[in-house]
Amino acid sequence: MLQESAAIERAAKLLSGDFEKAVDLILNCTGNVIVSGVGKSGLIGAKLSATLASTGTPSHFIHAAEAMHGDLGRLRRGDIAVLLSNSGNTDEVISLAAVLRQDEVAMIAITGNKNSALGRLSSAVLNLGRTEEACPYNLAPTASTAAMLAIGDALALCVSNARSFTAQDFHKYHPGGALGKRMLPIRDVLRFLVGKNTAIVTEDKTVRQMLEIAEQYPRRCGAVLITRDNGTLSGIITDSDLRRLIVQHGLTTLDSRVEQVMTVNPIHALSYDLVKDVLQVIREHRLDEVPVVDDSGYPIGVLDVQDLIALKVIDE
Repeated sequence: MLQESAAIERAAKLLSGDFEKAVDLILNCTGNVIVSGVGKSGLIGAKLSATLASTGTPSHFIHAAEAMHGDLGRLRRGDIAVLLSNSGNTDEVISLAAVLRQDEVAMIAITGNKNSALGRLSSAVLNLGRTEEACPYNLAPTASTAAMLAIGDALALCVSNARSFTAQDFHKYHPGGALGKRMLPIRDVLRFLVGKNTAIVTEDKTVRQMLEIAEQYPRRCGAVLITRDNGTLSGIITDSDLRRLIVQHGLTTLDSRVEQVMTVNPIHALSYDLVKDVLQVIREHRLDEVPVVDDSGYPIGVLDVQDLIALKVIDE
């Protein structure tokens, strides 16, 4: 791990104006970014291509050996290539680079040897420098591939930032799985809605009256929302709040007005807040229920931590 960390740090220090040139080449590309390599470098290249594609840059991976056996047909005018080879002298990669150079395709090299054949053929060279592998025999690609991965990620994310790629854009490319669910607005995942299975009462009601109203909902969340006379959210009382109050003050709590025992101005979410942002609030403040309101402060529902568990975006 120390060798890999050192390799990444060395590669970062070696970044030059060619890195900015590589970013500009990708930004100005009118076609696709073709990423290629063989062996472990090829695997890192496939990941780089996937990262580019998922952050707004059209890209696909071509194995350097397969490119020389028909896959060159996947390239189109306006494409550019990112070629990965630690030595910079890998036969299959050099053969591909020579053909691309002849066809005037711009190339970005990620290599440990800027003076290699690959480096000389490329328009921009992202130099990793000489790397000591973590392998005890200094043979198996480990530190070099870690550095390639880090430089590739930096390249993809700088391009994404330059494109002003937003969280909403990210969701468009990740509609499925936990990532996609984290990018949904809260209103799209609410199970407990005001008027359906979430009770609201005004501040002047007693706790006893609040419970009578809440009992009208056979399946409800673990909280009741409290509103002002104008209908906007003013507080919340959770089941755990109620248990604590009864333990401390006995059944006399039932005759108290809810405004006397509620959590005033509770932490809440807006209906268009993203799941990922509310998830962070829940973790920071150790909440089980979060009121959700519209732009005017009127409650529309409650996000229960069990909703997030059901979505599989948080562990039980």
